Amino acid sequence: MFEIIPNWHPIFVHFTVALFSLAVGLFVVTPFLKPPLQDQWRIVARWALWFGAGFTVVTGLTGLYAYNTVAHDTPSHAAMTDHRNWAIATIVLFLGLAAWSIVRTQRKQALGAVFIALMVVGGGVLASTAWRGGEAVFRYGLGVMSLPKAEGEGHAHEHGDGAAHVQTMPDMGADSGNMTGDAPVSDHHDGGHDHDH
Repeated sequence: MFEIIPNWHPIFVHFTVALFSLAVGLFVVTPFLKPPLQDQWRIVARWALWFGAGFTVVTGLTGLYAYNTVAHDTPSHAAMTDHRNWAIATIVLFLGLAAWSIVRTQRKQALGAVFIALMVVGGGVLASTAWRGGEAVFRYGLGVMSLPKAEGEGHAHEHGDGAAHVQTMPDMGADSGNMTGDAPVSDHHDGGHDHDH
């Protein structure tokens, strides 16, 4: 598996995003529902938040490992540092919200409008973090082992329908980041981040 995926972060991060997104959506909707559906969805929202908090710890640790091991150059380093900083804010916020909900649940107290508003804020921070993670991979090629080789202007290939399709590869330039994952463009493999932070 490590020959395909250079680290475990891309696996765990999807659980974190899905569970927190579900929790945010349910917490926003439940005040407008009527019992017993309201009570049932509130329970699901809490468990989604709690399981998401558990997964986000693993996601954060695997993300930190990826940050310190994936091959990269200076532009991609800036992108993944930006993603890391947003991820830290996301983790801290949602862990705090999870702890808040656990305490209030144990005391049999309602979470209230402030909690729901902070969940919405957390959802926005989560979306921004996920966007930056996608940028790091799909724009800068972090963790990508290889790209299809373009021949000339385009590369003709066949799909299951037998039709030929031409894929044109964009001119990424030298500053686009490490697209292969085999060797960093500017010889940073990052045992210690030899470039400016």
